[in-house]
Amino acid sequence: MPKSKFVDFKAVKAVVTMEQVLEHYGLLEKFKRGADSLSGPCPIHKGSNPTQFRVSISKNIWNCFSECKHGGNTLDFIARMDDVSIHAAALKAIEWFHLDPEAMSVNGDEETPGDAPKSDTTPEPAPKKPAPAAEKSAPNTPLKFRLDKLERSHPYLAERGLTLETIVDFGVGFCAKGMMADRIAIPIQNAEGKVVAYAGRFPGEPPDEDTPKYKLPQGFRKSQELFNIDRAIKEPADKPLVIVEGFFGCMKLHQFGCRKVVALMGSTMSAAQEELIRRHTDRTSQVIVMLDEDEAGRMGCEDIAVRLAKFVFVTVHTFDKAGQQPENMTAEEVKQILGGAS
Repeated sequence: MPKSKFVDFKAVKAVVTMEQVLEHYGLLEKFKRGADSLSGPCPIHKGSNPTQFRVSISKNIWNCFSECKHGGNTLDFIARMDDVSIHAAALKAIEWFHLDPEAMSVNGDEETPGDAPKSDTTPEPAPKKPAPAAEKSAPNTPLKFRLDKLERSHPYLAERGLTLETIVDFGVGFCAKGMMADRIAIPIQNAEGKVVAYAGRFPGEPPDEDTPKYKLPQGFRKSQELFNIDRAIKEPADKPLVIVEGFFGCMKLHQFGCRKVVALMGSTMSAAQEELIRRHTDRTSQVIVMLDEDEAGRMGCEDIAVRLAKFVFVTVHTFDKAGQQPENMTAEEVKQILGGAS
């Protein structure tokens, strides 16, 4: 493949299936086939439970519900199996399945691969897709109702380290009935401060693999919004804007005094989210990208930094240990980071 061209990850993922990859590794016969699934022991951590690893055939993604607690697309799987980068995984797939190198490459920047389902930051794991042009002219419609009678004192919120002041400020709470029944309801507001959706977080680890940690309303486009943007844009212009992945990381930093913080609700930044940031910043603005310290987070940081650097001053915060997240920081650590950025 010419060095001047980058791998088009989307093109590779579009033609390579998980069935092909499993067959290449000699693993397909170990999996039980369902109507739209393959299930078996996890080949990444060499597990033995026949139901701990599942493949969705139609979505072409995989999940390990045991030790790995990760998932993703075909390239994510190859990368973990062979302990290589996503780029190297794509090159392996091109070679293994005799793909046309020219058709699998693009001139310009590499496309960031899709998000892998993560421990707690991504409401709905999904491959990264270019934002359709239609999305720009079709914003999420503000809700005509509010969920009331939410339980603010639910123990799960205390487990996540949120104070009552933060819980009330963000309007979160346990919902006993309705669309977010038996979940922690988290209101998502647009830049004008209008509630456009509620995200529902299962309080704890879901009882089974069919119960997602997060639930979002059908038709809601999270790629159109930045969680907490309505509060962040009211902060002084000379303060840095901090970008994190998840709801709880955002709320914890806000609780520790970092009020100018937004969450992507995932580890990739959509075109609409980029435009939101551009609209509320200028050449003198500072942005700190602080995603989770894992492969998806690192790749997301790189992509976001390159894109935002065109119109703001960007720094990327790197955690010392793998797996660390903004939510796990102490108030003093947050203060030090913000102090160094001002």
